[in-house]
Amino acid sequence: MTEREECPSCPRCRAGICEIHRPVVGRREIAVFGISGILLLSGILVNYLTPYPLAGTALLLAAAAISGYDVLRAGFFALIRLRFSIAVLISIAAAGAFLTGNPAEGATVLYLYAVAEFMEEYAAGRAERSIASLLDLTPQTARVRRDDGEVTVPVDDVGIGETVIARPGDTVPLDGVVTAGGSSVDQAAITGESVPVAKGVGDGVYAGTRNLDGYLEVRVTKPERESTIARVAALVAEAQAHTSPTEAFIERFSRYYTPAVILGAALLVVVPPLAFGVPFLEAFYRALVLLVIACPCALAISTPVSMVSGITTAAHNGVLIKGRDSLEAVGLARVVVFDKTGTLTAGRLEVDNVIGFGIPEAEVLAVAVSLESRSGHPIAEAIRRRAEEEGAVLQDVGEFVSIAGRGVRGRIGGAAYVLGNVALFVDGDAPAWRADYDRLESEGKTVVLAGTASGVLGLIALSDVVKKDAKKTVAALRARGIRTVMLTGDNERVGGAVARRIGIDECHAGLLPEDKVTMVERLMDRYGLVVMVGDGVNDAPALARANVGVAMGAIGSDVAIEAADIVVMEDDISRVAYLVALSEKTVSVVRQNVIAALVVKLGIAGLAVLGLVTLWMAVAFGDMGLSLAVIANALRIGRPDSGSPP
Repeated sequence: MTEREECPSCPRCRAGICEIHRPVVGRREIAVFGISGILLLSGILVNYLTPYPLAGTALLLAAAAISGYDVLRAGFFALIRLRFSIAVLISIAAAGAFLTGNPAEGATVLYLYAVAEFMEEYAAGRAERSIASLLDLTPQTARVRRDDGEVTVPVDDVGIGETVIARPGDTVPLDGVVTAGGSSVDQAAITGESVPVAKGVGDGVYAGTRNLDGYLEVRVTKPERESTIARVAALVAEAQAHTSPTEAFIERFSRYYTPAVILGAALLVVVPPLAFGVPFLEAFYRALVLLVIACPCALAISTPVSMVSGITTAAHNGVLIKGRDSLEAVGLARVVVFDKTGTLTAGRLEVDNVIGFGIPEAEVLAVAVSLESRSGHPIAEAIRRRAEEEGAVLQDVGEFVSIAGRGVRGRIGGAAYVLGNVALFVDGDAPAWRADYDRLESEGKTVVLAGTASGVLGLIALSDVVKKDAKKTVAALRARGIRTVMLTGDNERVGGAVARRIGIDECHAGLLPEDKVTMVERLMDRYGLVVMVGDGVNDAPALARANVGVAMGAIGSDVAIEAADIVVMEDDISRVAYLVALSEKTVSVVRQNVIAALVVKLGIAGLAVLGLVTLWMAVAFGDMGLSLAVIANALRIGRPDSGSPP
């Protein structure tokens, strides 16, 4: 049985970051670098300041053996298999330096390469440490209410359906539903949103979130390994396996780059001595320098280290990116498509206007809420909410009749009233209410009329609530040169009004789900890469068809988390602008790293051919120094200004 099989329920194993599987980077490396560094410095000083070169060479050999053990061993086994790996190139360069009477440079090459490898491993492990920090937020034990009272047990011993207790200051141990109590909960670990969320009976709570000020009893709905935060960690870990187009290009380029430079090194040993009379040892030394430049380390890590930094930064801000290819595509896309209902709007009608014609507005609202008191229609619910806010008096309704597709009729206080659409009313050629009705309809609002047999007494206009940051988000995207498109099943009048209010560039209305898929395909043909933003459930076909599908408000929704390429855990539309800004910055950093790696490598290679670069300079600037610069540039993505999450 393998170590991984010994802890199958461990969420760290599921995320691939369990302590028993994670390579240890620490005391051994510190000891190796410390001892070999002292030996290296001592050997150089002895060689240059004393008349005992053999003693200095011995110290340098010891330094090389300690710092270069791993690479020399790897190089030896690769060479006997005829594989020209990076380890082979470094080993040959170091051995050649010793053989040509440059032991200080040979030892320095191995030492600096070991430092560069350590830094690369440290940077690569940053993603694992970041994911681990998410899982570290969840407690290892839980207070559980059982027959014998309250007991504390390991979280993996808690079964579905059991009740766990979270007191003020506690971290919720497992996903579940509140069955008793009430509190404010900090969900920043999952959503990136620092504003506490009120939780009461019937509300879902999630492992890793913090109970702030109340007492909660929670019925467990998922085991630890399937909690939302464990799934997020696992998916972010899996995202590291996805290769972006730029990475694929670099891999293809490296297949030709390294052999080409090795061939160049071989020619450099032969051609200059024969054609130009360059001494053989000097030509051989130049070839060794060129071998060091052949190592594509900085080039190879230039993209993945940047992508990993972007993905982990996004995860800590409530945006789950499930692949490096998706992150790169968002950064390159020039079109973002939004579904309207539930994405740009709340999907909930609200009363915007109440107008009375000859009677007070309060009376219009009272008639409307009384007639709608028996209905579950969204319009009725919106009118009831407004009536409660205004304190409208609910009156008894007699002889109530529902008129399919038109409205309702009933008797209030002996008078007959009707409430519904314009088809219920015939009020002359140019009724007084018509101007207000047409104006409100032209704004994309749903208008209902209230009146009697003798005419209209008032009207109520309703609209789908536009999310508070929708307009700001669209403006931020347009400022970046991104075209925004809205798809909706509503009619042209309603869809167009919402699009104008928000500032959308292009609106397509009256679409069925299959029509949205067709429209996404047309937009892809017209603009190239397309990002589709929706709720992840109703828009699943269109999200799946787009180059990148972004699901909004997916916390607690397994369907949305699985279906989309990118998941915004909180229902916060402004995160889309943050995602685009972060992706664009990541793509920009990737380009900077790739260009810098290529320019520096090729530049030093040219200088090496002319004999203007030493071995240690090649490692310090063309390998280790370049790798460190690439890593440092990539880590900038994780700084707070990277997209400035709201």
